[in-house]
Amino acid sequence: MDQTLIIGLGNPDPALENTYHNVGALAVRWIAEHADVDGPGMPALTFRAYKDSFEYVRTRNGILVRPLVFMNESGRAVKDAMHVFGAEAKDIVIIHDDSDLPVGEFKRVQGGGSAGHNGINSIIDHLHTEDFARIRIGIREKDEPRRKKAGDFVLSPITADDKKTFEGIFEKIAGLFLT
Repeated sequence: MDQTLIIGLGNPDPALENTYHNVGALAVRWIAEHADVDGPGMPALTFRAYKDSFEYVRTRNGILVRPLVFMNESGRAVKDAMHVFGAEAKDIVIIHDDSDLPVGEFKRVQGGGSAGHNGINSIIDHLHTEDFARIRIGIREKDEPRRKKAGDFVLSPITADDKKTFEGIFEKIAGLFLT
């Protein structure tokens, strides 16, 4: 495959769209709407659905994918997208939230376990490999007085300040793949 599948994890429920757990899906949408993905002055790109599994948009340098399934079922959508586009695990980059990193930080990693992330667990289970790239976007409060469990905040609405921080991160991520 000559293009990378850039897959942003999240939940399809509109009530959960602007929560911390959806930061991967928000990243992919932001890239399609704001980045120079199809040439200077081009309008925002429109996603096309593939069955009830995922939606996608092609760019010059990659295919942006958002699963249309809940986080715990992400592996099914990723496997479907790989099949449709003839991709292998080495051709995909998964963008997802990471409750071990503070807001404002992101890391690109290759392989590794799920660290308890249910979406990543599902992908590993469906692909039978951990050998894919990931971009982990931090969602934990920076100066958290006591460490909350991820379940206590991942479905909370994103604050206005954090939204601005995430948009800066999304722009940097777009630069990694779409320049």
